[in-house]
Amino acid sequence: MALVSTEWLRKNIINKNIKILDCSWHMPNSGRSGKLEFETVHIPGSIFFDIDEFSEKNSDFPHMLLSSENFSEMVGNLGISNQDHIIVYDSLGIFSAPRVWWMFRYYGYKEVSILDGGLVKWLKEKKETESGKGRKYSKTNFKTLENKSILKTYDDMKQNILNNNFQVIDARSKGRFSGTEPEPRKNLKSGSMHNSINLPWNECIDPETKCFLDKQTLEKKFKSLKIKLDQPLVFSCGSGVSACVIGKAFNIVTGHEAKIYDGSWSEWAVKEGLLL
Repeated sequence: MALVSTEWLRKNIINKNIKILDCSWHMPNSGRSGKLEFETVHIPGSIFFDIDEFSEKNSDFPHMLLSSENFSEMVGNLGISNQDHIIVYDSLGIFSAPRVWWMFRYYGYKEVSILDGGLVKWLKEKKETESGKGRKYSKTNFKTLENKSILKTYDDMKQNILNNNFQVIDARSKGRFSGTEPEPRKNLKSGSMHNSINLPWNECIDPETKCFLDKQTLEKKFKSLKIKLDQPLVFSCGSGVSACVIGKAFNIVTGHEAKIYDGSWSEWAVKEGLLL
């Protein structure tokens, strides 16, 4: 199941093979902490999954993927096994959870689903919650198998400008894409990659329910922007988080894996010299 409903999770929450991850992350200029908010309120039995911690610390760019070995060890330390059905959610409804969904897909794990509407919908429906540090599980030996075909690098993006092998879809806001709004990270100019197409991530989400729009509506939105769903697409954003929202929307429409430019604009702007 690519998406699960709040009602489905409520009925299956006691299943011992369900592991629930709160993947809440906020933009660096928001002043919010996903971890502190988790300790205030979360879905019963949840584990906090810190996207910043599950990123390569030695990289100059935010949210770059860990080595397979490091990811395996850290996931195992959370007590997640290869027999578990992982449910990911976040506190904004749909924002950062798709990044964690994509990360598990990249590391070869397919039994991972996104809670549609996330904590927003869960709270609105007055379902049970907990507070505190979250559930602790015994350490496991989690195994991975990287699917490198769904990861794109800076060199791939540079080469694509010359050979046009895929369309690039950017999930940032229209202002950041057009260069009329500042980037949330210091010293970076806003703007866009050559020939990329802008589809702000929140346009794939129902503003009332915080769930993904239905498949037909999403398909119409892609096609209205002349995005060719039958040809290779790569998704980008600021640091690889919201790119996974529109990547997931693409997955809902086509069933295909989402290919993400992991460095996204944070890497592109630096390497292209687009600095303030």
